Amino acid sequence: MLEGLLRRLRELASGESSTGGLRETLEDLLEEEDSGPGAEQFTPEERELVLNALSFGELRVDDVMVPRADIRAIEINTGLDDVVAAMREAGHSRLLVFRDRLDDVVGLVHIKDLLPFWGDGGDFALSAVMRQVPVVPPSMRVLDLLLEMRKSHAHMVAVVDEFGGTDGLVTVEDLVVEILGEIHDEHAPDEPPQLVHRADGSIEADGRVDLEDLEEQLGQTLLDGDERDEVDTLGGLIFTLVDRVPDIGESVHHPVGLTFHILDADPRRIKRVRIEIVDPEERQPRRLAGELLGPGD
Repeated sequence: MLEGLLRRLRELASGESSTGGLRETLEDLLEEEDSGPGAEQFTPEERELVLNALSFGELRVDDVMVPRADIRAIEINTGLDDVVAAMREAGHSRLLVFRDRLDDVVGLVHIKDLLPFWGDGGDFALSAVMRQVPVVPPSMRVLDLLLEMRKSHAHMVAVVDEFGGTDGLVTVEDLVVEILGEIHDEHAPDEPPQLVHRADGSIEADGRVDLEDLEEQLGQTLLDGDERDEVDTLGGLIFTLVDRVPDIGESVHHPVGLTFHILDADPRRIKRVRIEIVDPEERQPRRLAGELLGPGD
């Protein structure tokens, strides 16, 4: 079933297909799955891939970029040892290079560019080894960016607004994650999504935490009916309550007496949640499931 999708994605990446053609292919695949019990069905992973690819065409660069506050970059006069230390601390093989301030991005450096100087003891200057970095506006469509990065063989771009300020950066890995989801490192230890009980009685939870495990911890049933078969995680529960991914800082009320405060999220998924357990005497039955609470509520 996914052969058509993969073919269209390859055509899109090579510039041989239009966004509309890709969307039609994705929608046809979903319609085939919904056509009846005799139709071939997606695995959960395949369905997530199709839905991610379907929403991919609607995204802008500022939806997927690493925001300015999270950028790890180095000043152009940084010495070799400090560049290596910065890469080790950041856990990245590429870093943006700026002059004086982050709004003046002048290039990027790859760890491979440093190897000829390692242990050499000779003169080192970032300006001599850094590479050019493409600059794109935050309003650019992600599909256009993907094609542009493939055409120019760029692995990282700087996102710069109309005033010349650096808003963020985007890597090829960021775009891959938007379509395929988070890539599991086979060499990394398997760590289950966490549930952390806080001193104030609240619970901080990963959005991927298993819904049944959460219900067992709380002693509450949080979802009934047909939706129960389709929702496996805390993030999925919250999405079901409000029919979208809430923004960071928003709060969602559940009628059993819980408030979900969104600590971390992106346009596609809920990553981290603080669960506030309301005292039974303070519960407000007037609120319906999925109501977004204002700051004063």
